[in-house]
Amino acid sequence: MSNLAAKTSNNDDKIEEYVWENFENWIQCICVVNFDLELGQALEGIYPRHVTLTKQEISNICYLAFPDSNSGCMGDTTFIIRLPNSPGKNTRRDEHLQYNKKCAPVLQIHSSYYWGYVYFRQVKDVSLPRGYFQKSVVILTRLPFNNLFMKICDLLAPEYFEHGELSLEAACCNIERWPPPSPGVMLNLPLLGLVFQVYIPQSNSNSPNWQMAALTETTENQIQTSVEDLNCFEILQPVLSHIHLLWELILTSEPLVVMATSPTHCSSMVLALTRIISPLKFCGDYRPYFTIHDSEFKQFTSKVQGPPPVVLGVTNPFFGKILHHWPHTIRLGNDLGSSQKFKLKKNVNSKMLDNSPGIYTVYKPFLQKDKNIIKKLISGVTSRRPFEVQSALLRRHLLELTQSFIIPLERYIASLMPLQKNISPFKAAPTPLPFNPDDFIATLETAGPQLTTGIKGDWVGLYRKFFRSPNFNGWFNMRYTDLALKLQALHLEALSNADLKDWVQGKPEVEVVDMMLKIRDKITKCREVNIPVDDKVKEKLNQRLQDIISSLPDDLKNVFQVT
Repeated sequence: MSNLAAKTSNNDDKIEEYVWENFENWIQCICVVNFDLELGQALEGIYPRHVTLTKQEISNICYLAFPDSNSGCMGDTTFIIRLPNSPGKNTRRDEHLQYNKKCAPVLQIHSSYYWGYVYFRQVKDVSLPRGYFQKSVVILTRLPFNNLFMKICDLLAPEYFEHGELSLEAACCNIERWPPPSPGVMLNLPLLGLVFQVYIPQSNSNSPNWQMAALTETTENQIQTSVEDLNCFEILQPVLSHIHLLWELILTSEPLVVMATSPTHCSSMVLALTRIISPLKFCGDYRPYFTIHDSEFKQFTSKVQGPPPVVLGVTNPFFGKILHHWPHTIRLGNDLGSSQKFKLKKNVNSKMLDNSPGIYTVYKPFLQKDKNIIKKLISGVTSRRPFEVQSALLRRHLLELTQSFIIPLERYIASLMPLQKNISPFKAAPTPLPFNPDDFIATLETAGPQLTTGIKGDWVGLYRKFFRSPNFNGWFNMRYTDLALKLQALHLEALSNADLKDWVQGKPEVEVVDMMLKIRDKITKCREVNIPVDDKVKEKLNQRLQDIISSLPDDLKNVFQVT
């Protein structure tokens, strides 16, 4: 009996006894998809077995679990998918809500989507009707931990192919015991005799590399890993000469399709592209790998409505014809890490006939290129500078470019805060002033990106295009919420310092009770809405509550003391 079989056989009878309260904190389920000669792609198994998926979700997973290209993909192929969950299934667990409040924006859970981490194996097998073994293991989760889950998939899938379903059942039992995903805390995640040691960056993390915090000493069976670790330079190297153009396309949520010969290449490129505007979160839709069988195929390929703000990764050559009306296409060669220089091709209609690698676009950039950073990176290729160093250089440049773009917006939105002296404890908390694009544009002459970057161009035109994109809506909603919470916190602080014993004098009983109920409601919201106030303010608010209750007549006082 193998070591794995020995480990799992003892627990086999106990698997059905699990309550499965914690498993979905990390993973929705593990799917096994087989290629059936008569049925095509078919779901062979779901682990844990109690998990249910809708017919549409199963259909999408089955088609996305297999490479959809002419390349063959013999051997093992790994890639990443992102797919919508069915309507009505976008409820989030309390653990996920707490996680989203603390994690870095780019790692937040989007309640309408699943992530899938796919390990596909295709090998010759004369005993099978088609002569090939074709099967995929898919980890389905709501967490965008691309590095961590691919490493877990790299562990689970070969074990499953060798030992069968016992390995997946044992893995599920391990995952059920994991602590909840907690940003800012070192987590140990035991799995099949190994321990993944991970650190999830917090929302206030300044590192664009998602580097791990200082790790404890590890033993032989521990694997230190970051939750996300894209080698941006290696992936983006073919399109490096046009990185500023791509930065603008992603920043403004332009429709973009990445065509490749394998799902590995297109999914890596799509994910890398959505990260080039970090720390700004990409809020458009994106599918690292997309097939003609997807439930949203008609919506994305419609020529009536026009292309939506989505980045698609595809491998089927048919997309070259059906998406020829899309304004921007990246065609990748067979070697993603190639140092070949991609050409920029302005005649988009030619992409139906031209299959050569390149960027096909009708876009006219607002900004000039920073030729110095491109030369520096290309010279690094010639001198064989390590990819890690090249990635760090590229990330830093893109981070500084995005920050130069965002800082004037941050400065302007901070000006929308009402003055603190105008916050009264006896009136409702004020709200931020509305965002006025023209007022913001007027600030650029003295406080624009020219203060932090030497890149010249039509910054005003770029901002106006950005204002019409999902990225602006996502950023603004998050910042406006932050401002509103800050105002709530300042209002609570003013209320905690108010002399309510003096205030209640001569006030009608109904007005006093109303103030008491408002304070009680605000204390509850401090816990539920995550208003940023410290414990001292909460203690003082409770004291103000007691001040008001003590001023009430005895009959009311007894009622409210009890409740």
